[in-house]
Amino acid sequence: MVFSSITFLFVFLPVLLAAYYACPARHRNAVALAGSLFFYAWGAPRFVIVLVASSLADYGLSQWLPAGKRSSGARKGTLALAVAMNIGLLLYFKYANFFVGELNGWLARFGAGEVAWTAVALPIGISFFTFQKVSYLVDVYRGTAQVARNARDYLLYVALFPQLIAGPIVRYHDVARQLVERDYARERFFTGILRFCQGLGKKVLVANTMAEVADAAFGAAPGSLSVGAAWLGVLAYAFQIYFDFSGYSDMAIGLGRMLGIEFLENFNRPYVSRSITEFWRRWHISLSNWMREYLYIPLGGNRKGAARTYFNLWFVFLVSGFWHGAAWNFVAWGAFHGFFLCADKLAKNTRLARAPAWVGLPVTFVLVLFSWVLFRAETLSHAVAYMGRMVDAFGAAPAAATALDMGARHWTMLAAAFVLCFGPALKPHPFDFMRLEPARATLGQAIVRFAAAMVLLVWSAATLATSSFNPFIYFRF
Repeated sequence: MVFSSITFLFVFLPVLLAAYYACPARHRNAVALAGSLFFYAWGAPRFVIVLVASSLADYGLSQWLPAGKRSSGARKGTLALAVAMNIGLLLYFKYANFFVGELNGWLARFGAGEVAWTAVALPIGISFFTFQKVSYLVDVYRGTAQVARNARDYLLYVALFPQLIAGPIVRYHDVARQLVERDYARERFFTGILRFCQGLGKKVLVANTMAEVADAAFGAAPGSLSVGAAWLGVLAYAFQIYFDFSGYSDMAIGLGRMLGIEFLENFNRPYVSRSITEFWRRWHISLSNWMREYLYIPLGGNRKGAARTYFNLWFVFLVSGFWHGAAWNFVAWGAFHGFFLCADKLAKNTRLARAPAWVGLPVTFVLVLFSWVLFRAETLSHAVAYMGRMVDAFGAAPAAATALDMGARHWTMLAAAFVLCFGPALKPHPFDFMRLEPARATLGQAIVRFAAAMVLLVWSAATLATSSFNPFIYFRF
């Protein structure tokens, strides 16, 4: 089940919300947990056991993590065991096929027989809920959060359906208090509806339309594309992945508010960034925060000299790339961003770092476009060939070049994507009132926002009624 489906919009969500608010506040965690497990089981019933069993093991081990429970060495050993269990499950389910495939490739080069192997299915959302589980364990060990008051509350933190499948990655200390007590204000519920409809429109109307163009471009042989078609394809993908992923995050934040829970923002207009460093402060913020807090700082951060700082930064993004997918193009994508983040640090006191926005913004966006080729291509060789076509490295395309079928709908959504992505670079931005909290919005602004949300809901629902299954990009991670 996906948020952008008729079943979710008009069956699951209304029934869950009705049951949630019909019962006393003390029972709402139980209702939310039951609904969340049902939501997960809808698409992956056999993996619910993995999710629940590993979470119960986490909760049991976490009892021994607070200071004073056991000796320092025993606490460290328990933390290492718990983290290793979760990372081990992630490595097995997500990377075993990749590692066995690489091993068999090397064995074949030396004339040896292949290792017999049955492909492992990937539990949906495992990359996200594994990081959340590690967050809980480390927070309890550090003393920045207390042990969950019971196993049900901890399982709810892990499995809460708005963020279970594709984030945002919720750190335990950010929501621990809300698992016990939360605010059910009408204003919060209202903004949740608005935010959900905004995300639904992003996904169904913009991202899915851009996906048709991107799929056509990346599905063709790079050598058959013209230079313009290659650029148009990656531009469409840049808009697809942004509106798809930020749309999911908007829906997750909106659903959380409907349940009385506030999740932190995950995107902040990333394509107006003037450097790769700024891009990562605005893109997938929850992942950046997690990597900084639980990997970069423990590695030493910037406290051990310049050389170690650059290594830590590059290594963290190498890990981030591999976290996204078990393929060399994802590793290259992480290394690409790590390299330019290090370059930003090297140039931070130079004239280049003080370049005006009209220079920094397009340069950064072009770099991001090249990185998206690595992210979207099926293989590293495909990515290299596609980038070669973008810079016309192989000469002009043949006369019978593959054409991208762009109709009025595609051009309209492409133009809308441009306005929505780069309009915020204007000061003041004419649509900033759409982001205001209800208490700060005028009555007229509130009416416009609600009307826009209803238009997006009806338009999206009508589109979904005539479309096929449309999963979110980050479901595969």
